[in-house]
Amino acid sequence: MTPSPDDPGEPLMTIDVVVFDVLGTLVDEPSGLRDAVAAAVPGTDRDTAADLAGLWQAHVAGEQERIVAGGRAFVPGHVLDAEAAAAVARRAGVGDPQVVATLAGAGARHPAWPDSADGIGHLAGRLPVVGLSNASRSTLLRLAARAGLRWHLALSAEDAASYKPAPEVYRLAVEAAAVPPDRLLMVAAHAWDLRGAAAAGMRTAWVDRPGGDPPGTHDRFDLHAADLTDLADQLARTGVRPC
Repeated sequence: MTPSPDDPGEPLMTIDVVVFDVLGTLVDEPSGLRDAVAAAVPGTDRDTAADLAGLWQAHVAGEQERIVAGGRAFVPGHVLDAEAAAAVARRAGVGDPQVVATLAGAGARHPAWPDSADGIGHLAGRLPVVGLSNASRSTLLRLAARAGLRWHLALSAEDAASYKPAPEVYRLAVEAAAVPPDRLLMVAAHAWDLRGAAAAGMRTAWVDRPGGDPPGTHDRFDLHAADLTDLADQLARTGVRPC
């Protein structure tokens, strides 16, 4: 039963910290990559830019999976981005090293989703907010400054020398919060990310974003939200209170 405003009762979820995925959840990674490719390869049509952005994402995801599986030594996200940029440049026939270097920094220039800055700001007034990303530390620093993301703490998979959904990445947030994992709410647009968080004992909230990874029929996430405004409203209705 949902607590009423007059008699809130006990919270349906006890959440001390809200943890956000970043790429795709708080920032529009697909559009950011398409725009970066279009700038690097003048005259590229939208479909070609999307294909090249897909090549980028496939390279990064594949190498992250290799690292998690132990098939490659860890390298931070900006190194994988540089590899992906080089692969895109080769496919597109771009040979200018400066253009390729600029393209490699695309991850730090992704635009925020329209509700991200205000949504984080609203939640941060009630609860500690953490960004937990597969992006490298340097990328997160620049991305937060550019996109206006005002979290209280940013944690990179680089700090665990692995990548989500490896459990050690989620443990970064649990250890930083110093509370049981079921008192952290992981928010992401990717079901695979939330499955990893749930396996680590965290509560989960899926946010619908274009290009995200929707829940499967067997997924049982705690919350499903249309956007961050909807998420904040649902948290209020479940009785989650400031720490």
